[in-house]
Amino acid sequence: MVILVFAMVFGVYIYSICLKGISTHTKTKFRNLQVIERPCHDNGIELSEIHYTHFPKPETYSRAECEHNPVQFFAILSMQRSGSGWFETLLNSHVNVSSNGEIFSVKDRRKNISSILQNLDRVYNLDWFSSASRNQCTAAVGFKWMLNQGLMEHHKEIVEYFNRTGVSAIFLFRRNLLRRMVSMLANSYDRYAKLLNGTHKSHVHTHEEANILSKYKPFINSTSLITDLKDMEVTRAKVLEYFNNTRHIILYYEDLIMNHTKLDNVQQFLKLPKKELTSRQIKIHKGPLSDHIRNWEDVNKTLTGTVYESFLRSEY
Repeated sequence: MVILVFAMVFGVYIYSICLKGISTHTKTKFRNLQVIERPCHDNGIELSEIHYTHFPKPETYSRAECEHNPVQFFAILSMQRSGSGWFETLLNSHVNVSSNGEIFSVKDRRKNISSILQNLDRVYNLDWFSSASRNQCTAAVGFKWMLNQGLMEHHKEIVEYFNRTGVSAIFLFRRNLLRRMVSMLANSYDRYAKLLNGTHKSHVHTHEEANILSKYKPFINSTSLITDLKDMEVTRAKVLEYFNNTRHIILYYEDLIMNHTKLDNVQQFLKLPKKELTSRQIKIHKGPLSDHIRNWEDVNKTLTGTVYESFLRSEY
């Protein structure tokens, strides 16, 4: 009986010790819990869009009352003289858009993939400052990226970054590659000739300036013309293949010129409140291409009867 009583008392004592230990451990766990701040998603955001809806917290300033406003990340992927400058001014005419130009035109910013990713982080964290910055009340932030500015060389890492970070790609191309070639050659010539009172301008805002620049007629190498046009098409096809699994939209300069509802599609793609978009830029090379190519007869003869013959006729 003595042994039995002792065993019962000892058992109760051990049980109380264990119970106290569990209670203390549980309290400690609850004390160490931290409340994680959750993004303030708008109830109107679809589940499929949450990955592409962001709430950046800049290191250089406070978004103040706009910190709960969602932001879309985008990049305009294009080639020189494809209307990207004009298109970007249209986007920036929207009060809630910040498109920061060709940030990778500076070679040091694209010297390696680490440098590229660091600059992307600055843009999408709203810590990149330019004349287009909207700061606190930005609803869509991005920039313009030419295909020959490190994009093709590092496409795997950039696609991975876009998909991981939730960046949407806006492809902007030109259907008429012959007109693009004319614009490229004329712009290249003006870099040295500086026809506007000794100043080079890639884009103009008056009809007088446009008329002066359009007077120069570039000579096009008709021998390599078809090969050059094919190379442009191959580059365009490659980038579309590389970025095929990203969220993207494909635009063409000619469609934007002829059909302004295409701009509504862009605003919808970026989840922006619909506004009328405007630009002060003036088109330089208007009318038939025969007015803008010095050796028009050679070019016309080379492309007639080929898949590129339609490039000779289009006017806008």
